Amino acid sequence: MPTGELSKVFRVHCLPAATGKVSVTNSTGRFITFEGGEGVGKSTQIHRLANVLRRRGHDVLVTREPGGSRGAEAVRHVLLSGAAEEFGVRMEAMLFAAARSDHIEEVIRPAVAEGTIVLCDRFMDSSRVYQGVTGNLEPRFIQNLERVAINGMVPDLTLVLDLPAASGLRRAKAREGKNVAPDRFEKEEVSTHEKRREAFIDLTRTEPDRCRLIDANQSEDAVALAILAAVEPVLDDNRTGEPAKDRKA
Repeated sequence: MPTGELSKVFRVHCLPAATGKVSVTNSTGRFITFEGGEGVGKSTQIHRLANVLRRRGHDVLVTREPGGSRGAEAVRHVLLSGAAEEFGVRMEAMLFAAARSDHIEEVIRPAVAEGTIVLCDRFMDSSRVYQGVTGNLEPRFIQNLERVAINGMVPDLTLVLDLPAASGLRRAKAREGKNVAPDRFEKEEVSTHEKRREAFIDLTRTEPDRCRLIDANQSEDAVALAILAAVEPVLDDNRTGEPAKDRKA
């Protein structure tokens, strides 16, 4: 699937027919996802944001995909080790979807319903990009799989951290050290990673109400401040017109 096809395939959210997004949030619960290529700094920035929000008095849950629930963690090793790779990208996509469904129903949906801000490292957009764009799966298959897996659980905000692919891979290698083997995705060609980067950028153009592009090619502090500026409008802190209690990131 050419990168530009992402905007055509997902111009409309893949949601249950006629119902739109399923409302599961109370006045304070939010679901925020972090996306981007390898080594862009998602994990670091998620934990920085979580610390800021907790200082402001929010209940925060940090989670990840694949994984995040007991069932999903059981699938995680199979996916990242490459054990399922020999069976093809279609099976891989279905495993991701199964893990995501369990993660949502067991962890994310209940937490948001209770008023928790859930911060998730990767979600449905990674499947759109990794299995859809660079995996070349049929758009309709990806759409239908997403519809079943998320069951209306669309993020309130998606932060796409952007960094040139080569820079991200260097960061990932430095982070892991010489004694840690890269996972199957990190071992792919730079051109594949760059194609994914373009697809993530395209996503922010296609769904500007949900997605925000964050320049990750700057200092860690600067990235954290940019993320906080994007997050504040979706929180009750600013919806009530009250000044933010903590401007540090």
